[in-house]
Amino acid sequence: MRLRRHFHTEESTGIDLAPMLDFVLNLLIFFIITAVFTKELAIQVERSGAVAGQKESGSIIISISAEGEVTVDNRVVDVRAVRANVERLHALKPDYGVMVVANQEAQTGVLVQVADQVRQGGVDNISFSTSE
Repeated sequence: MRLRRHFHTEESTGIDLAPMLDFVLNLLIFFIITAVFTKELAIQVERSGAVAGQKESGSIIISISAEGEVTVDNRVVDVRAVRANVERLHALKPDYGVMVVANQEAQTGVLVQVADQVRQGGVDNISFSTSE
């Protein structure tokens, strides 16, 4: 009896890339579709013609130093007294807004307290600036 030898003439030595290409194509489609639905939220800021670093001439200036010292109309005041000063100055100049100039090293909490006091003082037109 003769033994037959089977020779495999077709040997598979490569990697089948079709499933990987399908997977990559599906990922690409997923990211393209989800990118359309992403909406970035932002606040629109409309600046007047003022150049950066200049103070507006029609504003009540409130300065906050790096140590948290608050100055209204070139007078050092307590944060709780900002409202009364703003009410007084706003009564004298009703068309003026308020410019809050804060040092870059000033604490954010003091800035928020000053902004709250200004709003409670009846002024809605508040501008913010920084100083070094």
